[in-house]
Amino acid sequence: MANHGTIDPADSKALQPGQLREFSQRFNADRANAVAANAATSMGVLKAATDYHGVRALPRDFSIELKQGSITNQERSGRCWMFASLNTLRYELMHRWKLEDFEFSESYLFFWDAVEKSNTYLENVLATLDEPTDSRVFEIINDTVADDGGWWQMFVALVNKYGLVPKSAYPESANSRNSDAFKQYLNTKLREFAADLRDRHTAGEGLDALRAVKTEDMATVYRMCCIALGEPPERFDFLARTKGDDNADGKSSADATNTDVAKETQDGKGSKAGKGEDGRDDRPQIREYGITPLEFMHKYVPVDVNDAVTLCNAPMARTPFGKRYRIRWTANVAEAGDMEFVNVPLDVFRKAAIDQLSAGHPIWFACDCMQFSLRDAGIFDRGTVRVDQLFDTEFTFDKGQGLEYWDSASNHAMTLTGVNLDADGKPDRWKVENSWGKDAGKDGYYVASADWFDRFVTELIIRKEYLDEATKAILNTEPVDIEPWQPLTRRCD
Repeated sequence: MANHGTIDPADSKALQPGQLREFSQRFNADRANAVAANAATSMGVLKAATDYHGVRALPRDFSIELKQGSITNQERSGRCWMFASLNTLRYELMHRWKLEDFEFSESYLFFWDAVEKSNTYLENVLATLDEPTDSRVFEIINDTVADDGGWWQMFVALVNKYGLVPKSAYPESANSRNSDAFKQYLNTKLREFAADLRDRHTAGEGLDALRAVKTEDMATVYRMCCIALGEPPERFDFLARTKGDDNADGKSSADATNTDVAKETQDGKGSKAGKGEDGRDDRPQIREYGITPLEFMHKYVPVDVNDAVTLCNAPMARTPFGKRYRIRWTANVAEAGDMEFVNVPLDVFRKAAIDQLSAGHPIWFACDCMQFSLRDAGIFDRGTVRVDQLFDTEFTFDKGQGLEYWDSASNHAMTLTGVNLDADGKPDRWKVENSWGKDAGKDGYYVASADWFDRFVTELIIRKEYLDEATKAILNTEPVDIEPWQPLTRRCD
């Protein structure tokens, strides 16, 4: 054991040399500690704690499973909430229009999110001009500024205002793939604008004059976003091949609903496989020219993003179940308002997820993805990541305590695309689509145990038709405002 300096024995706050010697003796007296230390120091904590029994107890087959498109990759950016949101919508679009694969442009919404968060930050600065900079409210406002993270409702606010585009219309860029430098300097500039507005207010300038300054500030923000990401399109062309399977009346599903679809087979030539006699791809084709992002969203996305509710399972005394909560200072689009959540018991929370998946619709969800997680293996499970055995200590927090002490608040959003129901109809594992690329997990997918879901999943986005009547009634009640520092949930990135 290392030597330690002289410490006053009367100082009850200090760790005493005698105590440390005792700790060392107790550690070395147990052979299991040496085995655990050898494993952890050579392999890392997570691999050393992996229990093969847990791995074998989580097979990768599911009684309810949705066929999704190719795995997406947010790379080095905090856009998980956008990716998860768009992954739920692309599933609906692909199956409605019978496309083999499809991906929305995540960077398109990333551009507008940066612009809107900048505007909202400056509006919040104008709303708190008389707050000292070290007040709790202003520290919250001035903390994340235009950072990447977000929630489902932020996504809804963006698509309602700006629509959606396919990835081909606005592809990834270096700064959407790795956003750190772009957001660092955007945030610095915004804080400089905040200081200038507050100084002008102190000097006696009125709100109208300050808003004129803010408008010029936003012109700079727009310029910075365009330089970093490229200016987004106002109109674009969209071309896509459908699978080419026919309805009973002989028309393709796309032909039956969209006059802009060109079916290239004529006089019965060609085949359902999509190859004509001369080798041409003669599958039905969707053709759109000069369509706007809002037109594209309304025409091709077969679900209404506004027809969904954020269910939260936060079992804390300060946030009773059966109520709506609104977290102040959390908007990204200023006019859209702050984030709202309906807090429900676990059984209601879990049943809503099963019902929506059973009906064939994927689910956006938020969780603490760091807890009992094997990123490479694609496993979320306390029965597999046995850190309790490795360290010879129990981890006893329940869900409410984990939230209360900010130990397991949400930090990542993903998509549920399957669930396995046992012989009694109860879920024993969940299929999770991630946005970390196909090399993370098993081909980009994870499996989560039922216990892990119950403990670490905090939010679900559920369509209203899959809510029970009691939960629907809560939607008509006035939300309870809570402060952003009160534990309930956090932005996901």
